[in-house]
Amino acid sequence: MSLGGDRLARLLNLVPYLVARPEGVPMADLAAEFGVTEAQMQSDLTLLWMCGLPGYGPGDLIDIAFDADAVRVNFAAGMDRPVRLAGHEAMALSVALRVLADTPGVAQHDAIASALEKIAAAAGSDAAEVPVRQTVAEDDVERYAALVASGRAARITYYSASRDTTSERVIDPIEVVAAEGHAYLRAWCRTAGQVRQFRLDRIDACARLEEPAEPLRKSPEAAPTAFLESELPLIELRLGPGAKWITDAYPYEQVTGEADGCRRVTMRARDLDWARRFVLGLGGEARVLAPAELREAVKDTARAALDRYADIDTLSQ
Repeated sequence: MSLGGDRLARLLNLVPYLVARPEGVPMADLAAEFGVTEAQMQSDLTLLWMCGLPGYGPGDLIDIAFDADAVRVNFAAGMDRPVRLAGHEAMALSVALRVLADTPGVAQHDAIASALEKIAAAAGSDAAEVPVRQTVAEDDVERYAALVASGRAARITYYSASRDTTSERVIDPIEVVAAEGHAYLRAWCRTAGQVRQFRLDRIDACARLEEPAEPLRKSPEAAPTAFLESELPLIELRLGPGAKWITDAYPYEQVTGEADGCRRVTMRARDLDWARRFVLGLGGEARVLAPAELREAVKDTARAALDRYADIDTLSQ
């Protein structure tokens, strides 16, 4: 059984919450406290009934009693306190967040700093400091991030390594991104009339102008890159029994079982070209339900592959 992150977190906290309130909690109040409907809370409690310690007999499972008045836990099966991070888990999360904070193009620095403080407080004496290597070679990333945030155009002097020349350009900054160990300023270049990426260590001079940066007025390609998961394309697949492992190996947003053993899965893809290759790799075990653009791309690629086999048959005759 696969559980979404929100539901798993709720289940892990439900039992300790009820243990701390031996007098019981009304179902409506319990659902409101965890931000779900009463029907969802009933489903969660029913699932918890089937959880417990190894042994897997009735005496090893969580015992929950609920009636019209309140919900109570009679036996917690060891889940009588909230789950805490082990030292190595806190360290792994801390390192990942610090790397994320140093990665150009990733906003929400305040949220990352807040999460780091909470992890350090929760880990206590188990916390460990591990040096984190910078994700990019350049040290002036914040300066250019501030330029993007200002919403102003800029005049830069830029060295082009491929041409071995230095030129002056007026640009409309879009974002700062990282690639292959370097930080780049992605911007609409008014000189070239195109979106360009300027490596920060090759910008010899940069002066902010008073006029506003309006890259999207120049081209729809001047939109920021989709870094957030919610901005990644959403795809819907129908998976055969031989592809059930997909929901264990890849994150998904929703999965629905069907009577014939197939699964309808909704998930995020890095981009539609990746999704096309992913579906083709599953062979006959996957069918694209949405979006239509992905379905047509898979069909066209499959037809092209079949056409190649037709050419081979013609040559062999």
